[in-house]
Amino acid sequence: MWLPKLEYGHRDCSEFKCEKLRCFLDRNLPLHRAPDIQSFRLELCNSRFKPESINTWVVVALSHCLRELDISYESYPEKPDILPSNLYTCKSLVVLQLEGDILLDVPRMVSLPSLKTLMLQRVRYLNDETLQRLLSNCPILEDLVVRLREYGDTMQKLTVVVPSLQRLTLYIPYNHELYEYVIGTPSLKYFELVDYIDNDHDGLIENMPYLIEAYVDCCCPDIYSLMGSNTSVKRLTICSVAILDGLVFNQLEHLEVCLCTVFFSNQLVQLLNASSKLKRLDISLMDGHVPRDMDYWKEPSTVPDCLLSSLQSLSWSAYTGEPQERVILVYILKHALHLKTATIESSESVAPTFEMIKELALSPRASTTCQLVFE
Repeated sequence: MWLPKLEYGHRDCSEFKCEKLRCFLDRNLPLHRAPDIQSFRLELCNSRFKPESINTWVVVALSHCLRELDISYESYPEKPDILPSNLYTCKSLVVLQLEGDILLDVPRMVSLPSLKTLMLQRVRYLNDETLQRLLSNCPILEDLVVRLREYGDTMQKLTVVVPSLQRLTLYIPYNHELYEYVIGTPSLKYFELVDYIDNDHDGLIENMPYLIEAYVDCCCPDIYSLMGSNTSVKRLTICSVAILDGLVFNQLEHLEVCLCTVFFSNQLVQLLNASSKLKRLDISLMDGHVPRDMDYWKEPSTVPDCLLSSLQSLSWSAYTGEPQERVILVYILKHALHLKTATIESSESVAPTFEMIKELALSPRASTTCQLVFE
């Protein structure tokens, strides 16, 4: 009755245990004695948990100066309206995490003056204005995660305008019918965008002058406005088939490129040409990705500046030794004047052969001090 951290529920909870838990919470939670509840977590995946009961439990937790609320909820048939209105005016709440079949119906009166972390994963939004209405009333919000639903979500325009935000993660699944997103986050330091919608959709992204790290996994063929807002980034992880020619990353020091991108046209060359201060280049396969057949790789007419002046570390994971991979790797080794280490990790399906190792070991290297490592 005095514990400051409360966690109830389980995804695999049986009908019998769910009923016992419901009765326990109905009977005991209103009698909780701790003046402050530090965290309150509910993981409820059963139709026995009625919306009105969940609403009451949250109200009780909020009345104890709650700092962190975490609800994961699934119900069949769907009953998403479980959040009390006073949640949106809780002065003590610092962290809010909502996941699953939960409806966000944000009232006109909203004030979350202490909220710093907001995670919304596969929740429902009443309309296109719901999310931004909530964000506009979180004056010190620093970390935001938004993962949209694959089905059953009517949101067509995603707006994130938060001057205080420092970390932003957006996940847009294949089947979501989003037509536009607007992002205004001038204080952002970390930006992650996973956008799997392959149809054209508008994206207005304002400048991010303090951005340090970006992660971009995008199917959209036109992400120029996105990348143009990230030119000050120092670390970039990217998988994209968008044309990147003309971009300049004049602060980029660490570039991680997915093999999907390396094998598409001359994307790697465009990225190297844009990154004159690059020190580290990692080539790997992002989780869940399958490398496509490589387009014809054309050796650039001029060597990218970063190979001649700054690149010190090269790492290639899931290397198979296929000709289309080998020609790129040999080119980098041949022209990277200041390269210190080149680490080649073979694919799990292809064991490194003596001929593969010998061929790379004997290939010309511009840097006399480069150490070639095979894993």
